[in-house]
Amino acid sequence: MTDTKNSATKVDIERIERDISAIAQFGFNETDRGVYRQGFSEEDMAARQWVRDRFEELGMSHRLDGAGNVIGRWGPDDRPAIMIASHLDSVPAGGIFDGVLGVVAGLEVVRAMQEAGIEPAVPIEVIGTSEEEGRFGGMLGAQAMTGKLTREWLDTAKDEHGYALKDAMRAAGLDPYGALHAYRRPDEIHAFLEIHVEQGPVLDMEKTTIGIVEGISGVFKWNCRLIGKADHAGTAPMNMRADALMGMADFAHEIGRIIDEHGTDKSRITIGHVACKPGFPHTVPGEVDFTIVGRDLDEGVMEALAEACERVLSSIARRHKLRFEYEQMSWLKPAYCNTELMSLLEDKAKALGLSYKIMPSGAGHDVQFFCNHARAAMFFVPSVGGVSHAPDEWTHWSDIERGCQLLLEAVMELAVEQVPA
Repeated sequence: MTDTKNSATKVDIERIERDISAIAQFGFNETDRGVYRQGFSEEDMAARQWVRDRFEELGMSHRLDGAGNVIGRWGPDDRPAIMIASHLDSVPAGGIFDGVLGVVAGLEVVRAMQEAGIEPAVPIEVIGTSEEEGRFGGMLGAQAMTGKLTREWLDTAKDEHGYALKDAMRAAGLDPYGALHAYRRPDEIHAFLEIHVEQGPVLDMEKTTIGIVEGISGVFKWNCRLIGKADHAGTAPMNMRADALMGMADFAHEIGRIIDEHGTDKSRITIGHVACKPGFPHTVPGEVDFTIVGRDLDEGVMEALAEACERVLSSIARRHKLRFEYEQMSWLKPAYCNTELMSLLEDKAKALGLSYKIMPSGAGHDVQFFCNHARAAMFFVPSVGGVSHAPDEWTHWSDIERGCQLLLEAVMELAVEQVPA
């Protein structure tokens, strides 16, 4: 099936398919065909044990660290490792590929190299990270490994139902504060690689096989409020209203212009949640609460977008006799992938005859925490129709095979590099 040209060492797509299908059973729901495997659930921990069983079969040393990351290691004990990593948890009603592909691909790289009799000079670690999907508001496993956790956050993090992270970790057999001991020093990491389904439509629409990620877009999130005056929908003249919803609607129409004037082709601004008050059909909305999420790969552009949003909303509020308030909930800087590793992936894609493009990731991934910590890179394979975080998420097995082969080629080259002990 694969169109690889020059490699004698090949991945086995039937084995990859079996592994992905096996992990999909942990949390699979027969009714909606979705996967329910949220971080630290019984299903999540069972999937981690399944991966550890595969490590055992391959003769890899393995462990579950204090943050719940499952880690298998093959090769010398005294050298920095090539980390092949992604997450094992899912969103509610998720798909079978998101995250899991990156872990299974790592297993297959080790299998293929072992079958070819290749002994790595550089150790390889396959990692299933924990709690990447943000059930408790972060990317716990990657943050723990890169030293981005605090005791305060561990003490206060809760899911949307008010269930504490500490309680979830204890129920899974983990000491919550053990996550503070999961840190990996930069000199322990030779390279970090993540393969992932795109979760967007670009590669599929353009019929391109590989997306080499140049960086993870920065993100800012605002909680916004426009406050006017609730009034009777029948008796309040149109020109005398202070309609909060009309103000938000005017802003929504300005988003395209804001991006045209201050953004780039990588910019995104989204109003994702809206709540009208009092929310009655016969009452003019006196208040509207909404979110704004902005993204770009350049922090300067993010700042320009944010300033433009504030300026436009303030102007609209004056025009509609409203008061505008907002609170910045988060500001995550862009993270840039390592250019050496990007070049390696590009060279290997060319050698394998694979079409590819350099592209940003608008979604967050584990790799973003490693970008400023060690050499790190990521690449995508297509998502059919751009669907992800849903039961009908799909990537063709032929594209999975090509992506895993690219990962294998890159790891084999990295694994023979001379690095200090």
